[in-house]
Amino acid sequence: MDKSYSESYKKAGVDITAGYKAVELMKKHVARTMPEGKADIGGFGGLFPLPLAGMEEPVLVSGTDGVGTKLRIAQLLDRHDSIGIDCVAMCVNDVLCCGAKPLFFLDYIACGKNEPEKIAAIVGGVAEGCVQAGCALIGGETAEHPGTMAEDDYDLAGFTVGVVDRKKVIDNGKMKAGDVMLALPSTGVHSNGFSLVRKVFDVEHCDLTAPVQALGGKGLGEVLLAPTKIYVKPVLALLDAVQVKGISHITGGGFYENMPRSIPKGLGVKIDRADVKIPPIFSLIQEKGNISEHDMFNTFNMGVGMSIVVAKEDVEKALAVLKANGEDAYVLGEIVASDDGVILS
Repeated sequence: MDKSYSESYKKAGVDITAGYKAVELMKKHVARTMPEGKADIGGFGGLFPLPLAGMEEPVLVSGTDGVGTKLRIAQLLDRHDSIGIDCVAMCVNDVLCCGAKPLFFLDYIACGKNEPEKIAAIVGGVAEGCVQAGCALIGGETAEHPGTMAEDDYDLAGFTVGVVDRKKVIDNGKMKAGDVMLALPSTGVHSNGFSLVRKVFDVEHCDLTAPVQALGGKGLGEVLLAPTKIYVKPVLALLDAVQVKGISHITGGGFYENMPRSIPKGLGVKIDRADVKIPPIFSLIQEKGNISEHDMFNTFNMGVGMSIVVAKEDVEKALAVLKANGEDAYVLGEIVASDDGVILS
């Protein structure tokens, strides 16, 4: 018998051998994120060499987040291979707002019962997110919580560290009236507002796979589960091409909470609602839930996953760079003298 086995612990609800199997299954996913193609996981800490060449004053930028109750959609559909992308996106998109390049990522999975194949699928999504963000998955933790979580239940959170030269940290003090805000489209609801979404559609009792005409024939579950877009590579390319004066990751709180976070006092952004390219899922949520327009824009991203402010003279170049890097960005609004934050008309 393997010495690393406890019959008593297994009877209490924790099978440590399942954990070992999960680690073995996830190694191939982790290897995808490593420059050397190795998966050196299983130790007590993750090692990462800092790439600081050419930086005068490197600054580390950290971020942590989870996926929230979007996880319930994945559980109801029994689809766990993309939810990890959301976890990475929520973290790396945040540090990107400072101008930082994400370096590495760690995940934390708490589950009622460790099913190795399911855990490996979740980590596979995390690894895919890391590949999209150009960062390494250097470690993580899976914890069984029998008695406090249902066997099929799990939660997922993550942590990232990025780096930026201090002189390149995004400085919104350079922003002025007449600058232009650009929109980077979202893939849908991303990872915020799902407590409201679940209530609106009563997801516990509806058919998430049935085709919905308003969604182009796709099932509601498929549309809701679309992974949060990771903007790292196109935005880093933009930072090398033009002066970026402000970046906001549009998460919980929507336009009204997130856009002002990158705009200094005395300035606001004027947006014509007709210029916002709103995906059908948001119209469906608003209609089905009888939700006011203000609450929609104060809860969801409404099709804008990230906003970026540049000088008016840099708009065409910025849009060209973003398009060359796969982003169908567009002009969203104008920076104006105001203390009203977001002026949506």
